Amino acid sequence: MSATVVILAAVAIGCIPAASTLAAASWPRRSPAAGILLWQALGLGWGIAAIGALIGFGVTARGAAVASGALNQLAGIVRTGSLPPVADVAAAFRMLCLVAGMVLLGVLCWILVAASASVVRARQRQRELLNLLARGDPKVPGALVVDHPAATAYCLPGLRSAIVVSAGTLDLLDADELAAVLAHERAHLRERHDLVLLPFLALLRAFRWAEVARQAYQAVELLIEMHADDRALRQRSARELATALLRVGAAGGGRVPSGALGAAQRTEECEVAARVIRLLRPAPGLSNATLAVIIGASAAIVAVPAALLVLPLR
Repeated sequence: MSATVVILAAVAIGCIPAASTLAAASWPRRSPAAGILLWQALGLGWGIAAIGALIGFGVTARGAAVASGALNQLAGIVRTGSLPPVADVAAAFRMLCLVAGMVLLGVLCWILVAASASVVRARQRQRELLNLLARGDPKVPGALVVDHPAATAYCLPGLRSAIVVSAGTLDLLDADELAAVLAHERAHLRERHDLVLLPFLALLRAFRWAEVARQAYQAVELLIEMHADDRALRQRSARELATALLRVGAAGGGRVPSGALGAAQRTEECEVAARVIRLLRPAPGLSNATLAVIIGASAAIVAVPAALLVLPLR
């Protein structure tokens, strides 16, 4: 077994407990952007390393890179129209690993495409409903209002982005609180948090049985809400946004449509409380040295397995 394959396997296996540890950590709440970056690196690094390790086990040409060796073997199979003869158990295992690696690559690509298509369809349906039911209101310039008694506010990202507020929210919040909610939603649109969350949604749908997939999705979802809170604080006060969150949360919060991002879309009391406490009693941010370590670790988690794919097996 080559050292390259061992390193790839170690990275793939290590990303799983690292993700569980990160989900339980409190430091990402002090710098949501850094936490999101590390989550993205863990997800991408795991995918590259897992695929590379499986394919690396199956590459038979010593001295070849994992990627080029696999492509050459697949080209040989296509050329001959049949699998190479399996002489022993080791050869059968290598062929199984090669096939498994290609299947995993196909599955990961497919679930991302399928999740993207599902979100796009859901947003299109929601836009069609808004064209029929929504109206403008001078209380919330630039947003659409739907006549619904439940308090809810959300945004629909995309080329034709929109911010939607219910009539119940207009009745519940004052002008300053409404402005804070709108600033939060604009931050979601500006930062394209939907694209950040999409890969984790795809993993959750594909691996619902995996606790780590659920932990990753929930952790990233909360971090992007906190990140949007931070961006909103550049325009509005912490008290205005915290009060709006508490009022919408206490009112039960309306359901946010699929494919949308909402200021109070997670209704768990502990998460709303965590965001409010963070707004009113902010913890000191991470030091520059700590941020540099996180950025470096994130880059290494992705760069190391990616580089090993194109370097000769050793």
